[in-house]
Amino acid sequence: MQIKLRVNGKSLDFDVEPRLLLVELIRDHVKLKGTNIGCDTTSCGACTVLINGISAKSCTVLAVQADGCEITTIEGIGTVEKLHPMQEAFYKHHGLQCGFCTPGMIMAGISLATELENPESDEIRLGIEGNLCRCTGYNNIVEAIKTGLAEMKQLAKNANIESHFDRKEIH
Repeated sequence: MQIKLRVNGKSLDFDVEPRLLLVELIRDHVKLKGTNIGCDTTSCGACTVLINGISAKSCTVLAVQADGCEITTIEGIGTVEKLHPMQEAFYKHHGLQCGFCTPGMIMAGISLATELENPESDEIRLGIEGNLCRCTGYNNIVEAIKTGLAEMKQLAKNANIESHFDRKEIH
């Protein structure tokens, strides 16, 4: 089957088997290895990506189901020189140890920005309940997500203020 999608802002066309999983497309065809395969049963969340801005476990999404969608992986959110606010927050709050769950946790955390206004710790825990970490005990992850969401909100607010002043008013 022919599918078209955007991965990290890049338009791509593929001829895929109908049974190909999105995580396999991302890892094996697009060659982005940050999306991890942990369980193949939606139990761990290591394969979490954003599909049209909403977190999804790519191990249970068929590539053909993503036809026409915008896919964002961990590689598409920041750079070594300029980390995404959520990546920076994970770094500052020691929200990782072995790192296997980290890409999925970060993507799930980013998705919470569209779902929750000012989440408390218990809401964040509910929001990431499908993402497992075997190392940290979650406290640092929750604090990292809380900080990352606050920073994302502040950056969006600053961008709106700057764009307002960039416009020329005609009277």
